[in-house]
Amino acid sequence: MPAHKVKLEIDQGATFDKTFTWKTGTKANAVPVDLTGCKARAQFREDIESDVVLLELTTENNRIVLGGPTGEIRILISATDTAALRWTGAVFDLEIEFPDGTVVRRMAGGVMVSPEVTRA
Repeated sequence: MPAHKVKLEIDQGATFDKTFTWKTGTKANAVPVDLTGCKARAQFREDIESDVVLLELTTENNRIVLGGPTGEIRILISATDTAALRWTGAVFDLEIEFPDGTVVRRMAGGVMVSPEVTRA
C-alpha cells in the first residue's frame, strides 16, 4: 500500500497539533488499525536527497503519539519548537513500526511553514 499523501502546514510560533486516524477496509466497513505497541518516526528534509534532517518526530521524543486500538496518529510540535524553525518548505514521511518489526510508510508529502509576524 503506498503512503497516504499529506500536506502539512505549520504556523511558526504556534503549537502544531494534528491527528489522523488510520483505518482499513472498505469505507462502509472501515475499522481502525490497532497501533498498540507500535513506534513511529518522521523526518523533515529540504528535499528527498538531502542528508540534513530539519526536524525529527518520534514516539520517543513525544512529537508523535499513537492511540493504540483507536488507530490515531497525533503529530504534536510545541510552539517553542515551531518558533525555532528557520525554513519555509520541506518534505517528510512518517513510518510506523509494528512490534513484529514490520515497517509501513503511512504518510508522505510536503511541509510548508508560515513565518511568524508576532514574536514574544
